[in-house]
Amino acid sequence: MNIAVFSEPAAAAATFVPGIFLDPPAIGIVLGGTVASVVLRNQLGDVGRSLRALGVMWRRPFSADALLNQTAALERIARRHGVLALDRSVIDDPDMAAAVTAAVDGASPDQAAAIVTDRANARAERHRAAIEVWTGAAEAAPAMGLIGTILGLVQMFASMEDPDKIGAAMAVALLATLYGALVANLLAMPVAARLKRLARAEATERLRLAAPLAALATLERARKRDVAA
Repeated sequence: MNIAVFSEPAAAAATFVPGIFLDPPAIGIVLGGTVASVVLRNQLGDVGRSLRALGVMWRRPFSADALLNQTAALERIARRHGVLALDRSVIDDPDMAAAVTAAVDGASPDQAAAIVTDRANARAERHRAAIEVWTGAAEAAPAMGLIGTILGLVQMFASMEDPDKIGAAMAVALLATLYGALVANLLAMPVAARLKRLARAEATERLRLAAPLAALATLERARKRDVAA
């Protein structure tokens, strides 16, 4: 008797088929509806940016330490040879390059700092737009799952006289809700949360460059005053 009791769960486990959780109509409703909602709610440029952002998800958070070290080296060059000597420097970071160019051209310290701040804000806005795409996908996926459930139930009730169609309709109704929850909670929401953390860290780090780069502009203006005197 005991053997029969323990053999029932084993038999049930042996008959588990992962393929029963794959339903093309339900997948089409959830994924197709989510993609359509995202495209309609956002600009195509932001959608493309959100997809490219997947490539940076596993990078380390941005750190301005290397750029600060380069700024210190540029300051030493400027003190020794003048700020105009920085015009020949190779600077890979575009925000830093713009601020250094402004300092070489005679911009005030406030103007140089404003360049760093404005470009950091513009970069943060682009990041925010990409994050909103994934946030919107997290909101749309469960709704698309609910729509799939409703469509499946309607089809099921319309096919009550044909038992062969009831199972397929019920599968759409149940699996659409499952797919919507999975897309939202295992894909879209985690991606949005991680990108948000990376964007916040980069925005904070880039603002650290404002004061050192403004100091370069101070050196140039001090040199001009000395020449005028």
